[in-house]
Amino acid sequence: MKLHASGEDYLEAMLILQRQMEESAVRSIDLARHMGFSKPSISHAVGVLQDGGFLEMDKDGFLHLTDKGREVAEKIYERHQFFIDQLIAVGVDETTAEQDACRIEHAISDESFQKLKNAIRSGGKQYGKYSGG
Repeated sequence: MKLHASGEDYLEAMLILQRQMEESAVRSIDLARHMGFSKPSISHAVGVLQDGGFLEMDKDGFLHLTDKGREVAEKIYERHQFFIDQLIAVGVDETTAEQDACRIEHAISDESFQKLKNAIRSGGKQYGKYSGG
């Protein structure tokens, strides 16, 4: 199942909430509050993510990322943090950096992200005809 950006956002939010909350006890209502969406919207998304094998709900109604869901969530979260950091480092205000990072994290390919991350970590060497432009 191919996830859309919104599904990735739900998984990323689940990961963030699990890290913030005791014993990873996240409920649909927690997700709704965190994301600012209605409970019915969250319920629908949770159902889709469960059907796709990204989330599970236990008998007490707590949501848990599956291994597959955690992998996607961690990938998106890493990209999100990377792009926020890079945008702020070049002078973009925090609010704009957050908004732009959220869009970029879904659009960039794995290959491009890895190459960009590696280039920046290795000292930011410029490549190609547009370097220094």
